[in-house]
Amino acid sequence: MGKTLRRCTSKEKKAYKSRSKGKNSQKSGAEWLPSLWQDTFEKLLLRDKELDYGDHWTIDFSYIQTNTLSLEERRGGWKVSCHCTNGKFQCASCQRMWPSARVQVLFRYRLWTGQGWGTVIMRPFGQSCHYCRNDVFEFCGFLKRDVKQTLRRLFAKIRKNCYGEEDGEVSYSLPVCAPKAKAKPHESSLCEACDMGICSQQDRSRTFWGTAAQNVNKEKI
Repeated sequence: MGKTLRRCTSKEKKAYKSRSKGKNSQKSGAEWLPSLWQDTFEKLLLRDKELDYGDHWTIDFSYIQTNTLSLEERRGGWKVSCHCTNGKFQCASCQRMWPSARVQVLFRYRLWTGQGWGTVIMRPFGQSCHYCRNDVFEFCGFLKRDVKQTLRRLFAKIRKNCYGEEDGEVSYSLPVCAPKAKAKPHESSLCEACDMGICSQQDRSRTFWGTAAQNVNKEKI
């Protein structure tokens, strides 16, 4: 599957967060903010009624989950959906920033039938600095509009797969990337999602049930 890059060390994360508090980092949008996803998630549910079925949905984060579901997880109702969006990165070593129109985010979600609640678990994938080549995957910053668009695509999947709603939404079984985003060509060797074999740039025809689903019914997610 190629080389295995590592995540930022705790020391590197601390240094990165320290820089992110400055005005330049805040204005650049290169800071990874889980709270932005949580707040937007809640507003879309409460204000826009994206999942207006009486169940309480929450979002959490995992930085190790994959797109592979075990047979037990699938039987339990878990589903996987991977989306492509825009974002901006900052290198913790040289402080260089770069935009990307191929930022992958992976969601696992499940409706706990009869219990009145649902769960979403998100993993953002990182990229490594082109100049430093230090085998460190950096976290990404997102604009609010891109967060909204990504979550709305996710909610369309949840409405279809958890509630059986066919509301005319475009199918998002494959990642959708904004074609007008200004970014350099995607470098697979620096992409964490490519390294794991799930990046849309690497294989546009891939479905995201994971390898465990290849020997079962071809159910659309």
